[in-house]
Amino acid sequence: MTKAGTTLAAAPAPARPPRLPRRRGVELSLLVLAVLLSVYGYCAVGLARTGTVPPGAVGYGAGLGVLALFAHLAVRIRAPYADPLPLPIGVLLNGLGLVLIYRLDLETPGDQAAPTQLVWSTLGVGLFIGVVLVLRDHRVLQRYAYVCVVAALVLLALPILFPAVNGARIWIRIAGFSIQPGEFAKVLLAVFFAAYLAANRSALAYTGRRLWRLQFPTGRVLGPILTIWLVSVGVLVLERDLGTSLLFFGLFVVLLYVATGRTGWIAVGLLLAVLGAFAVGRLEPHVGGRIEDWLHPFATIEAGHGPNQLAQSLFAFAAGGMLGTGLGLGHSILIGFAVKSDFILATAGEELGLAGLAAIVLLYALLVERGYRAGLALREPFGRLLAVGLASIVALQVFVIAGGVTGLIPLTGMAMPFLAQGGSSVVTNWAIVALLVRVSDSARSQYDGREAP
Repeated sequence: MTKAGTTLAAAPAPARPPRLPRRRGVELSLLVLAVLLSVYGYCAVGLARTGTVPPGAVGYGAGLGVLALFAHLAVRIRAPYADPLPLPIGVLLNGLGLVLIYRLDLETPGDQAAPTQLVWSTLGVGLFIGVVLVLRDHRVLQRYAYVCVVAALVLLALPILFPAVNGARIWIRIAGFSIQPGEFAKVLLAVFFAAYLAANRSALAYTGRRLWRLQFPTGRVLGPILTIWLVSVGVLVLERDLGTSLLFFGLFVVLLYVATGRTGWIAVGLLLAVLGAFAVGRLEPHVGGRIEDWLHPFATIEAGHGPNQLAQSLFAFAAGGMLGTGLGLGHSILIGFAVKSDFILATAGEELGLAGLAAIVLLYALLVERGYRAGLALREPFGRLLAVGLASIVALQVFVIAGGVTGLIPLTGMAMPFLAQGGSSVVTNWAIVALLVRVSDSARSQYDGREAP
């Protein structure tokens, strides 16, 4: 009671913030659509080639559907607030890749790559499920930054001990089994770069000497990460894997820019990339040959030797037109031995046309955008840099590969994420999607009145 004899009203309890929708139903619906589109493509290839539905269509659809369902259940249990788009995008791209490889297998009965790619895809989805279930908090990775960088350097150096394949030492082949260690190293280096730059971002941005309009950090701060980057790129140059070297260089510059907020690093990165490409092109015959093919793609035709791989790729894109020839009705097999790996995008361009190719590129763009969105939504720097780094790996790979097969830049010999033949590539890309799912769950859960566990 107050002195006036009135009763004080009880203070209202603070309103609980509304819970964010988990959107797992949206994810499940998109997964069903992704599986159905993949099965439709598989059936379309069979109908175009033989006039009948392939006998393995039901098994293919069931297998892909079970993998997608298990992955969805893992996300629903351990990452309920995760972005609903990365997993369906991964399933659709992986399913389309299997369809394209199966279509090309019909032209090469003695070289069946689709069954092996399906096994690798299963392992990739299994790794996705394992990462989502075991890794409860992405910040745990920050503790193992130096373990990751040592493992990455070891993986990058191992192929030097093995014979070169198609001019590059990037494979380890033992008893018919082969892996590409550089694919796994790129994720480990992304973790290290993110952890180191997150711990030293203030020193990188506000200390050091100013040269013209650029402020360079002290050697004590920038030295370790620059040394590790130079060693990794130097090893890749020795292995003649210039595509992965370009990828690591781009990843380094992007994360350095995000950590410091200084646009000058982008200018420095572009300048160094141009100088490095010029020097390597002059000193390394294998790379110099690819640059010559890029500058003069039809030189072999004019010389009477027939079209080379790049020329055949350009012919395939031209033949596709706006809507494509239809799945199974193209002639991209004329490209040669790399049609299922480096040049598989040419098959998509010929048989799906510009419209289908644009849809594929938009899927990649959407996956990258969701990674950037998750990173920018986080409050802590390591997760922000990790998400941006992983998304940038996908973006840089797509640009380098698509630019190479369309004649925009010289060929680099990398695998298109999810689409191309390559077990190491598809497994690594599923690991990237899993980490993006984990980061997006942390980013959204922090706005639901609770922190990520």
